[in-house]
Amino acid sequence: MDDPVLRVQSQLTARDRVLLGWLYDHGVLTSFQIAHALFPSLDFCQRRLRTLYRLRLVARFRPQRADGGSYPYHYVIDQLGAEVVAAGRDERPPRRDHARVERRRWTSSRTLEHRLGVNGFFTGLAGYARTHPDVRLGEWLSEVACRRSGVFTGPGDPALVRAYQPRVRPDGYGLWVSGQTVVPFFVEYDTGGEPLSVLTGKLVGYREWFAVLGRVWPVLFWLHSAARERNLRRMWAETPPRVPAATGARDHAATAGLCPVEAVWAVAGGGGQRSTLADLSAWVLDDRDPTGEAA
Repeated sequence: MDDPVLRVQSQLTARDRVLLGWLYDHGVLTSFQIAHALFPSLDFCQRRLRTLYRLRLVARFRPQRADGGSYPYHYVIDQLGAEVVAAGRDERPPRRDHARVERRRWTSSRTLEHRLGVNGFFTGLAGYARTHPDVRLGEWLSEVACRRSGVFTGPGDPALVRAYQPRVRPDGYGLWVSGQTVVPFFVEYDTGGEPLSVLTGKLVGYREWFAVLGRVWPVLFWLHSAARERNLRRMWAETPPRVPAATGARDHAATAGLCPVEAVWAVAGGGGQRSTLADLSAWVLDDRDPTGEAA
């Protein structure tokens, strides 16, 4: 019997496989996010996405704007694409209704804006790396992946550490590599809807987690506005965080024409000076090699 997974393999590029893996792991990406992260132009990206759509590797939907018109296409994994990813990772095939369930989840999800915001943060890093050969996004883990037991531990860690279930739920984890500088970090993406006390309270969970792991990595709060950032930093001035935390404001970055790789981060207790993502390596306490490569 003809196997559609085997049949389509020869038509896939390395970039296609990266994209399918992202959609499988992170749910949904817009055509603009995909183009910025992986392609030299939007037109080239759209042509390739149409091909992947015709091959039934990806599916798409287009939300309507409340004031008329529509948003750009939003892409999710289709069933064949999910099976291709699972086969490439030597994992069990996904459920037969995997793609349908995921598609319905995102077309009707109240958390779509938040997920697109988180994914936009990471595709922004990938897009910067695409045009700067001296840097790369070495790893990108979703909220679900961050909560798997042992994902941030090694074989040498005690069994209790590997089995630990953190209370905190990061929106994502990344590993940024700039030359010889390596920065593992967590991201908290703020839509402006949560009280600032809730954001501050998350740092307690990170402190507990880091104490168990015996490692400390920066926690990045990518905030809705500069005003919200000022208010959060005012709270931190009164009660300083006990883990390395940095803030950045999306409206400030957009006005300045900067992305999260650049000097948009203000570390708590650092006097308000803005740092680049690579600068945050000064706040990493980790005796392992996070890249998994020999030192």
